[in-house]
Amino acid sequence: MSIKLLIADDDSLIRESLKIIIGLDEDFEIIHCVENGLEAVKGCKNSEVDVALLDVRMPIMNGVESAGEICRNTNTKVIILTTFDEDEFIMKALQNGAQGYILKNNTPDKIKDTIKMVYNGAAVVQDVVLERVKAGLNSNAKGLAQEKKIDRSLFTERELDVMKAIAQGYSNKGISQKLFISEGTVKNYITSILNKTGLEHRTQIAIYYLKGGQ
Repeated sequence: MSIKLLIADDDSLIRESLKIIIGLDEDFEIIHCVENGLEAVKGCKNSEVDVALLDVRMPIMNGVESAGEICRNTNTKVIILTTFDEDEFIMKALQNGAQGYILKNNTPDKIKDTIKMVYNGAAVVQDVVLERVKAGLNSNAKGLAQEKKIDRSLFTERELDVMKAIAQGYSNKGISQKLFISEGTVKNYITSILNKTGLEHRTQIAIYYLKGGQ
């Protein structure tokens, strides 16, 4: 069964190139190719789209705004695919529910792998992008100074430890080794944190922790 995709980019060359490159792979089916965020929202609302690839800078409605509308109103998962890595776009896109944020300079195989991972429920944020998020947030307050703002009564000490490790960039395996618990237990803690905060994936947990529960 192929993954149904929507591609949104106001650059026709990039849009059509992505359509051709990804469409040649039988694992994917291109449902819509559109040139602005509003058309992307309409496409996801009116069709069964598994994953939407959205550029950031688009007319009428940009990719960040479009991501929020799509994530709130459809079951489509969103990946921001862009040449821009400005901090404000990264933060807002992730807060709006995007589950992937990668740059266009990646290889076609990397882009396709990211689509598959997001489709299967993973959050994928390119290392260089996540580093910018962490650097930007830590420029305002560092380490435990941020944790003090979090309502600690909502979480167990272990949950706070897991949140901190996620914010530091540890994988589930890394967290299990750091805290001497199984990967299954780590996943259970993450599920509990998501339920308590109303967040959707681990990248949002990192942002939540680094922003002190905001």
